[in-house]
Amino acid sequence: MKTALQAALDAKGYDTLTQVQTAVMAPELQGKDLLVSAQTGSGKTLGFGLAISSTLLAEAEAFEEAAAPLALIIAPTRELALQVKRELTWLYAEAGARVASCVGGMDMRDERRALARGAHIVVATPGRLRDHIDRGSIDLMDIRAVVLDEADEMLDLGFREELEFILEQVPAERQTLLFSATVPKMIAELAKNYQRDAIRVETKSEQKQHADITYRAMTVMDRDAENAVINTLRFYEAPNAIVFANTRAMVARLTTRLSNRGFQVVSLSGELSQTERTHALQAMRDGRARVCVATDVAARGIDLPNLDLVVHAELPNNHETLLHRSGRTGRAGRKGVSALIVTRKSRKKAERLLRWAKLEAEWSGAPSADEVSAQDQARMFADPDWTSEPTVTETPLIEALLGTFSAEQVAAAYLRLYNSKHSAPEEIAASDAKPAPRKDFGPSVWFSISGGRNKGAEPRRLLPMLCKLGDLTKDDIGAIRINPDESYVQVLESSVAGFLAAIGPAMTLEEGAKLAQMDSAPVLERGPSRGPREGGRDGYREGRDGRDGGRKPFGKGPRKEGGKPHRGKGKFDKHNTDRDAPRSDRSEKSEFHKPKQDKFSEKPKGSGQKAGKSTPPVAWNDDPAPRHKKPKSSTPKAAPKGGESKPAYGAGPGGSAAPRRRAMAEGALSEAKPSRKSGDKPKGPPPPKGKSNSKKNKARRAAAAAAAPKGKQRG
Repeated sequence: MKTALQAALDAKGYDTLTQVQTAVMAPELQGKDLLVSAQTGSGKTLGFGLAISSTLLAEAEAFEEAAAPLALIIAPTRELALQVKRELTWLYAEAGARVASCVGGMDMRDERRALARGAHIVVATPGRLRDHIDRGSIDLMDIRAVVLDEADEMLDLGFREELEFILEQVPAERQTLLFSATVPKMIAELAKNYQRDAIRVETKSEQKQHADITYRAMTVMDRDAENAVINTLRFYEAPNAIVFANTRAMVARLTTRLSNRGFQVVSLSGELSQTERTHALQAMRDGRARVCVATDVAARGIDLPNLDLVVHAELPNNHETLLHRSGRTGRAGRKGVSALIVTRKSRKKAERLLRWAKLEAEWSGAPSADEVSAQDQARMFADPDWTSEPTVTETPLIEALLGTFSAEQVAAAYLRLYNSKHSAPEEIAASDAKPAPRKDFGPSVWFSISGGRNKGAEPRRLLPMLCKLGDLTKDDIGAIRINPDESYVQVLESSVAGFLAAIGPAMTLEEGAKLAQMDSAPVLERGPSRGPREGGRDGYREGRDGRDGGRKPFGKGPRKEGGKPHRGKGKFDKHNTDRDAPRSDRSEKSEFHKPKQDKFSEKPKGSGQKAGKSTPPVAWNDDPAPRHKKPKSSTPKAAPKGGESKPAYGAGPGGSAAPRRRAMAEGALSEAKPSRKSGDKPKGPPPPKGKSNSKKNKARRAAAAAAAPKGKQRG
């Protein structure tokens, strides 16, 4: 290892390396292409930083003047890229390396200026790096090493095309390292196409998956899911915690609720700008916020100090995301807790995710309010302030407090101040509690209430009324029975005295309903037997209670001639009065069996037609009067001035066009239109002033002008 790198590790307090860091630093792997799969939080960032050191520095101990980049690190998300930049900055600080970033959401002009000044290592996201390549603002010809961090995530996010484009732009003689938590088929194909004899390095199988993380699956009712998140945060009181949700809307909802409950909370989702996301993570790092509500954008690579708790407010869609979410805690040897909020409808999904991820979880309910209070008390008594001696400046104030107030008052004030700093826990119902079987009601007394079903009486109305007027609880009331004209209620015998005293001697309820005590249980009336429906079908099924009135099972009744049971006077045949007649002989007087009118038949507007009578159909070529026009008068119109009235086109001697239409229908006449020559057109005087100036009128005026006697022409 280079002296400069060892000095940086010593300054950070690294005494030993993790398994993946030790594996990639093996002498036989220096300068080789590697395909590394290691679990989340195993120190992969520092691992590939050490692995490429021999390729970048060769025999030197420090970098020369920065020019074109020597190493290219590609990460799937902005946050992970910036985090990698921070790690490599302090790792190569003693070696004089200059690290630049090309990340979406940041100002591209600043990035272009940084690249122009020169950089030894460039950390980038795929999309922004391709933009720089297309614009010519980055030179990749001197690249010696390429690292794809979280390669499986980049492929899942759809960056395959960008990755292939970038790898084709860098020199072929390079060292290529692929780091991924899992190695699916697509990663293997990428390694085969863009690596040279890659060596597989796998360390996650050497130990249990997420050995430093305790998984807890908390079953809750659907309505208590958000309350369970609050109680879980309060129970552990972790210095830093992440709450994962699946959608931006859920992130906004949880952020608002936690903020209203007094939590120091920030949010992280794709709808935020890069500046907002950077500020949110910085607030978590410097202690201004303790809870981060995030979507899966923070599930990869985010490393926050003292992150001891991960809460899955909504279960992820696959077990890989579960591992990456949970991997935000339990990093670098620290212990952590991953809590899954499991509702009843998501129980099977949670079991499936844990099984696929090969994880064992402790199943229990969410922390109750009493458990949170007990944990607060334990933390309060464990506070080191109890054992530390008072300082010189504190002693006078302590004496003044004890001289003014009693010990009980001082203790109560301290307790109130302590509780004011913490949000109160929520009440959570036990999710695994099954409803106990109803016990025998015991000795009881029946009461009758005037008014039943006919008056709108219902148990949902009687129960609150009796509890309110009779000073009862719902446990004091047993069965409620509703008859058509009277209702009955069962009251526990031990509560009868108080019930009667609350009702009063008038024994009157709301709206004047009378209450009377009964000597024995009421005889409930059964509804009247429906019997067979008049004229019903022969083949209905029997009713469940046997009140079928002698109806036969379906399909067993006698059939009429023709093989089909006839319709009776049932629900859909109430107008059928001839049910015993065969269909073909039924009277046409029935409204539902009128003969259908021909669809071409018309009747003059305003002509009445009585029900049950139909007019004979009118042939289409008999020239009936159209519905939307009034029938034309048989009186010919007055002839225009200077000429006779023009007969209808194609009309016969009587002036009607029907004979011609009839002849055309029989094929005797051709449908060809008459010639448009002026000699064939009827002659007549020009139309009156103000009439339409159509082509027909123009032709008519021209014909009239030709036929008129020639006179003197105007000047």
